[in-house]
This record gives sequence, structure tokens and C-alpha cells, in this order.
Amino acid sequence: MSRLLVILLSLLLVCGACAHAEDILDRVEEASAFSILDGDVHGKISGLANLEAYRFSGTPLGSIFTSRRDFFNPRLILFADVQMGEHLYGFVQSRFDRGFNPRDNTTQLRLDEYALRLTPWKDGRFNFQVGKFATVVGNWVGRHLAWENPFINAPMLYDNFTAIYDAEIPASAKQFLSGATDDRYDYNPVVWGPSYATGASVSGMLGKFDYAAEIKNSSLSSRPESWELRNMNFAHPTLSARIGVRPDQAWNLGLSYSEGAYLVGHAFATQPPGTGPGDYHQQVIAQDISFAWHHLQIWAEVFEARFQVPNAGNADTLGYYIEAKYKFTPQLFGALRWNQMHFSRMSDGAGGSSPWFPDMWRVDAAVGFRMTAHTQLKLQYSLQHENVTHEPLSHMLAVQLTVRF
Repeated sequence: MSRLLVILLSLLLVCGACAHAEDILDRVEEASAFSILDGDVHGKISGLANLEAYRFSGTPLGSIFTSRRDFFNPRLILFADVQMGEHLYGFVQSRFDRGFNPRDNTTQLRLDEYALRLTPWKDGRFNFQVGKFATVVGNWVGRHLAWENPFINAPMLYDNFTAIYDAEIPASAKQFLSGATDDRYDYNPVVWGPSYATGASVSGMLGKFDYAAEIKNSSLSSRPESWELRNMNFAHPTLSARIGVRPDQAWNLGLSYSEGAYLVGHAFATQPPGTGPGDYHQQVIAQDISFAWHHLQIWAEVFEARFQVPNAGNADTLGYYIEAKYKFTPQLFGALRWNQMHFSRMSDGAGGSSPWFPDMWRVDAAVGFRMTAHTQLKLQYSLQHENVTHEPLSHMLAVQLTVRF
């Protein structure tokens, strides 16, 4: 705990320095805008600098891969937004960090998003987008970056790894039910973070309704390596869509569906005779809802997912979360989130059955403070329970400093 306390005190000192540098950050923000061709092309360069520290008891929660009890994760994110005329818009997101899923002794620079969007009409009724970008499914993606997310991590649906192994096919149902025994990174969640896969989408707003549909080169559960077009083509694409309705300014309700092949790489060579890589799908039905009233915001999502597992059958799961954020003052807020996932029972092929992964729940509690228009500090505690006999409870304490410029 002492190391995390030292890091927290250090971040508080950095916060103080950032507060004194507010004028500098304001000038940087103003200088980052540009305009050429008599204003026909204009845009802005912006960014987020995150410093995160974690303290774990037992196996790290979610999508952090470390053997240490204490973990420090710096991350720099740069954005470029360019408007070209009235109808064409482009954006890029690049990151320098310890990996999309942070790991020990790893440093990399990569492009996470890049896309062009065509908007023929000013009223937003129709948009066409092509590139590498976040999924249209659900409502968490819209607030997944550190400045908008009231928590430090993602909901369990987006970062909890299951027994699904997209690169290897189990020899039997019994082997599949024996559970995940290798590196957790070999396995897949229901949705891998914001799912920055490559493809095209259409979207728009029609009165109180909004719609979005996309075709991507990989499934919602696919790992970041599969999002790149050079690693995964469109031989077996994933189709996803969401329809939303806003009855009034307070409510936003949505229904999403996604289906596509989830197996990759070596799995193709070991499939049962007479089947192909496109015969085994991930299917997802998701409902989302959000509500805002004065200082209170509430979000919730329910995901029903099915993985068609070769030699084993259908692996079903039902997961959900509900989170709330309350602004006590314009600068201080608190947030609470309840996550839960249930996994279906499957036949082991020998007359018995068992869940294909342990049921689990997690509670996340966070408090955040925006010192200035450019700096934010968050502190979070998480408690997770898995339906297992060995170490069913896991704890995480985390702190995050974000500087926006």
C-alpha cells in the first residue's frame, strides 16, 4: 500500500503543478487549431495524458496483465480532427503506452482509430464512415475515454476474460469445460473494450430516433491484433446494428444486435471436418439505457451473448451492469457501478453438465475531482467475486490523473 500512497501523493503534486500551468494549457489548446485553404479545411490536434497506478490482491482484475501487486501505467493519446468542406470529416487516434491492454515491460506506439466520414445533409439524417473505429453497439463506447468515463476501468462485459479461446478449438466438450488454464490474454471477453475493428458504417438521426449499422472485419470479442485489416480481412465479416430512441431530453434507450465469426488464426486448421471458419459465430443481443436529471446520470446495459464452440456446443452468457454518477459540485463527483455475469451450463459429453465459466459479480466505486478545465484526478476501489473455491474475492485500488490538452 505504501508504494500506491507514494504515487498518489506524487500525482497530487503533479496536479498542483498542472493548476499553475493552466494558462500554458489554455494557450496550447488555442494553438492546436489550424485552418488552410481559406478555411475550407480546418481542424484541431488534442490529447490526453493519463498516469494510472493500481494495487491488486491476487490476480489483476480486467484487462491488465502483470505478475506484480503494484502496477504503473502511463499513457499518451493524441487526436487529430479535420473538417474538409461541409460534408467530409476525418479523425485519427494514436497512442503511446504499455499496450492496448497494459502489460509488464511493454512500450508501443500505434494508431487505434482512423476514419473518414461523409455527411451529405446538414441535419445529420445520414452519415457514411469508413476506417478503423469503435463499435456502434451499446452506450459505454461513447464515454470510454478517461475524461468522460467516471471510472478508471471498463464495465465487466468489456474487460472480463472468459473461457472462449478464438485461436484454438477444443477437442471435446470436456476439454472446453476444463476451463481457462493458459495466459489470460489467450482468451476473449464478450466485447474487447471499444472494439476498434476495421470496416464501414452508416448512422443518422431521424427525429427522436437514431440508428447505426456497421460491417467489420472481426467480431466484438476479437482481440486488438484482429482489428487491423492486414491481420484479418473481410472473408467472414461481423454485422452489427443499433436502434435508439430519445423519448425526451432525460432518456435514451437502445437495442443492438451483432453476429459474426469469432475464430481466428490457427483455429482454422483444426475445425471439425466439413466446417469452415465462418460456421462458428458470436451472437449478441444488447439493450442499453441512459438517464440524466440535474446532477445525476445513470447508464445500464444488458448483453445476451452466444458463442458457437466447435466440438462443445453453444456457450451462452448473460451479463449486465448499472452505473450512476452524481455531481456534488461542479468539480467533485462520485460514481458507483454494479456488474454481474452468469454463464450457462453445458453438457460434458459424458452425462454430466457444468457452467462453462464461473458466475461472477463486481462492484466499482470511484470519486473524481476536476481541479481545472484540463486536469482530473480519480480514485477507485473494486471488489470482485467469482463462484470458485480458491480465492473467490479479489480487490483493486487504483488512482488516475488525466491532463487534457
